[in-house]
Amino acid sequence: MGCGFGKSERQLKKCDRGEAFIKMLLTNTQPFKLIAALLIQRWYRQYVARLEIRRRCTWNIFQSIEYAGEQDQIKLYNFFGFLMDHFTPASCERNLISHIFRKNEICWDTEWERYFCYKSIEVPDSYSGPHLTFPMTFCGVSKLVEAFKHKQQLHARYVLQLLGETWKLLRILPNINQVSVCHTKEITICGDLHGHLEDLLLIFYKNGLPSSEKPYVFNGDFVDRGKNSLEILLILFGFLLVYPNDVHLNRGNHEDHILKIVKMVKLDLQMHGKKILKLLQKIFSWLPLATVIDHKVLIVHGGISDTTDLDTIARMDRHKYVSALRPPKPTHHAINGSKAQTMNNRNGEAADQVEGRRRVYSLTYNSSAPAHRHNLPRRSLQNPPVSSQLSWSVDEELKKRRRLAGFDQSYGELTRSDSDSDPESGEPTETDEHEWKQIVDMLWSDPMPQNGCIPNEVRGGGCYWGADVTEEVLGRHNLQLLIRSHECKQEGYEFCHNRMVLTIFSASNYYEVGSNRGAYIRMGPDLVPHFIQYQASRTSRELTLRQSIGWTERSALRALREQLFVHKSDLISAFQEFDPNNTGMISLRHWASATERVLNLGLPWRVLRPQLVSSTKYGMVDYQQWIRELSITEPKLEISDNSILETMYKNHSNLETIFRIIDTDHSGLISFEEFRQTWKLLSSHLQVEISDKAIADLAQSIDFNKDGSIDINEFMEAFRLVDLSQYFSKCYKPTRSNNSLQ
Repeated sequence: MGCGFGKSERQLKKCDRGEAFIKMLLTNTQPFKLIAALLIQRWYRQYVARLEIRRRCTWNIFQSIEYAGEQDQIKLYNFFGFLMDHFTPASCERNLISHIFRKNEICWDTEWERYFCYKSIEVPDSYSGPHLTFPMTFCGVSKLVEAFKHKQQLHARYVLQLLGETWKLLRILPNINQVSVCHTKEITICGDLHGHLEDLLLIFYKNGLPSSEKPYVFNGDFVDRGKNSLEILLILFGFLLVYPNDVHLNRGNHEDHILKIVKMVKLDLQMHGKKILKLLQKIFSWLPLATVIDHKVLIVHGGISDTTDLDTIARMDRHKYVSALRPPKPTHHAINGSKAQTMNNRNGEAADQVEGRRRVYSLTYNSSAPAHRHNLPRRSLQNPPVSSQLSWSVDEELKKRRRLAGFDQSYGELTRSDSDSDPESGEPTETDEHEWKQIVDMLWSDPMPQNGCIPNEVRGGGCYWGADVTEEVLGRHNLQLLIRSHECKQEGYEFCHNRMVLTIFSASNYYEVGSNRGAYIRMGPDLVPHFIQYQASRTSRELTLRQSIGWTERSALRALREQLFVHKSDLISAFQEFDPNNTGMISLRHWASATERVLNLGLPWRVLRPQLVSSTKYGMVDYQQWIRELSITEPKLEISDNSILETMYKNHSNLETIFRIIDTDHSGLISFEEFRQTWKLLSSHLQVEISDKAIADLAQSIDFNKDGSIDINEFMEAFRLVDLSQYFSKCYKPTRSNNSLQ
């Protein structure tokens, strides 16, 4: 056989072929240049395709976790509503949260003005922030923008005064703003900002400040997520007061007093936080619901449904619906007459048309007792509407708004009226239910590729609507384009439904630095949208495509590992169902199936397996070792009951929301008794048993200065999960990351 000789002979033949190939290249290079170009092109296409797969997986992780968080907030608020509807007025659980549902403790507008009065608040000489004068001027708002740009804060007196003036103005505006563009000016349309002040400042830098020559439409979700929600509101409200005919604000689904708005008040404003938050609640209920440009372009925050009727929207009293999450109580007639239709209308329409979407419980469902509410069929926010077609002109709407607000035809003296009296005084009617569903659809809905209209069970509110619904609604109202926001898009904008629906999103780096661009629209008299894209972070602008995807990917995997960690007990139980012999090993298929069943995020777990599971043996996963290897550290506290820690991790956001609600004076401190009541409220919501001893142990362990009270911020920070892999990546940077979605 001659193994050694044969190997040397083969090597010589390879060398000869290599030399012949090189000689051929030197003598006749033209064909090989073409071959080389084709090889490079094929390699590059494969490279870009792999990056795109990684980007899509990363995007799915972020979006699934975001929507899961929204579902948690909606479920918690639904539970609060259940307490208000079913618990007795004297119950301690009801008393804890009753103030967030008490729409209007004071009935008359003049009394509200006295309640919100700022005149007794003195501005100290040591205050170094901006000083505002009223009526607001362009110069005053420009100084406010500059102050916020340099991290200055506005004094509570000016905050209350500016919000109060905004509240008065909003009450005379119609539900649907009518805007016209002419040959001398374009209109600018911005999407979600979500507290990202740097994005708003960049838009103003690139496009100019709002003015009579540069009108703007801001399409909702000004608040939440980011750190500067209050600053953005004050800037937008300031420009609205100066240019009420050229600055238009639409309400978004996050302009709702329950969705973490309690975190907006700054530390130096907490003395007056209750008034500020109450005034913001009233302002949000008065924000217009839509804007129409030249009777052809409809701008709403979320979208539409198969029952959307702009005439109904134009004539409703929008301020009655303080929270889109809180439906009006049905009358006896509504309960008996439409219950079956309510439960079965949209749910009977092929709910599985949207493949791959995460299916979870939706916001509203009827229940006779809390113990059974998770066993009921899944429902969406809205019930089938009652059709009602009435014409209503903008002039009539404006006149009605002025009358209800207590104004004459000119923007002037406020008279005693009941325009802001208790929205729930009197019996709700089927019309109230129909109007509420119209608002929910406009604020919460998303488009889908398929035709039809089905409940949006991923978000828990609104619907998914198809191109056929878009065509029908736009045609019925003689419109040609629907502009909406509500969804983060990688490029900042996206067309769908044969370019009849356009999504615009203005918060860049929404999930992580480099995750997405922001964008805004310029539109002239031809009504053709022109897009301007940007990224507010200089770091993201300097990253290559591969670096940007890698950075975002690591952040997404870190967030996903946190979700896996906080559900580790449930995961182990699910894995053990596939391991009856207690070997500690399960197949990859069973690992993916059990993980999805527990987290319910709709992710491609088998694709993500290489990034989440370090090693497998013969296609089997050692799940006990995998749980131990999750690179998460937790606080070192001596607590007798570890189950309370896992409950804390799973419901970190909801627990903070309850804390903020119970902290009615916004001091940032709660007593041991309030701390105990908070946990009891959460345990009622989750239907889990948490002993008083476990709660007492936890309270004692985090009372660091032993003063008998708990600092909310310190408590939440103490339980912040830390991803150790992030720390190690800073200490050791390999030449090639092993933590990428290949």
